[in-house]
Amino acid sequence: MKIKVINGPNLNMLGIREPGIYGNESYSALCDMISAHCEKAGVTVSLFQSNHEGALVDEIQSCFGEYDGIVINPGAYTHTSVAILDAVKAVGIPTVEVHISDVSAREDFRQISYIRAACKKTISGKGLSGYLEAIDFLLEQNNEN
Repeated sequence: MKIKVINGPNLNMLGIREPGIYGNESYSALCDMISAHCEKAGVTVSLFQSNHEGALVDEIQSCFGEYDGIVINPGAYTHTSVAILDAVKAVGIPTVEVHISDVSAREDFRQISYIRAACKKTISGKGLSGYLEAIDFLLEQNNEN
């Protein structure tokens, strides 16, 4: 199984940006954790991060015909980007939305998720381990089919 993990704006600042909300682990530590988990599970994984909406759309589109699943944390674009929603719908690849913090317990504007309509599952508030849960979910879904 091949999974693409896509991270949106400010995720590259993990460990620096609001550690009380997002924790003290760096983006590099997140990538290492995901890579180790996937290697152990026999999953081929590729990681991508951008602060730019168009680059995220391009990356989602590049997954078509190449990947079996997508794990995406669109960051703030969760609440604003119809373009990212449309890209996920266009490629038709099983996708899981991940948020490190519990967005349901945060500001009102964070209650809106455009991308959720195209996702098989949303994992929120489980810290970095939410990514591993998302990967495991996609692996289970793939094994059932």
